[in-house]
Amino acid sequence: MKLTKQYRRVRIKKRIRKILFGTSDIPRLTVFRSNKEIYASIINDELNQTICSTSSLSKSFKGNKVKQSEEVGKNIAKMALSKGVKQCCFDRNGYLYHGRVKSLAESARKEGLKF
Repeated sequence: MKLTKQYRRVRIKKRIRKILFGTSDIPRLTVFRSNKEIYASIINDELNQTICSTSSLSKSFKGNKVKQSEEVGKNIAKMALSKGVKQCCFDRNGYLYHGRVKSLAESARKEGLKF
């Protein structure tokens, strides 16, 4: 089978998800990025429940995609802290920890979310 970019990401995603599991104490912060937008969700895998989620669609963000992902990271951290989530595990969803994914994670850390 030819190793395409998408198939490679799916393999990495499966490898990561074997290890990461969101609980009620430490939920999972997952990131999905499309070509235009970026999405972040905090998930409790024990109850199959999304605690909070946000994306760059929810507001009209100004600037480039990296700046948009920083704003999404700030928003998800504020929403999580208001719901009582102070710590989570970060699921990069098979993407490299670089660029938009990295800026989202760092801005969430700056707002007070620990992972």
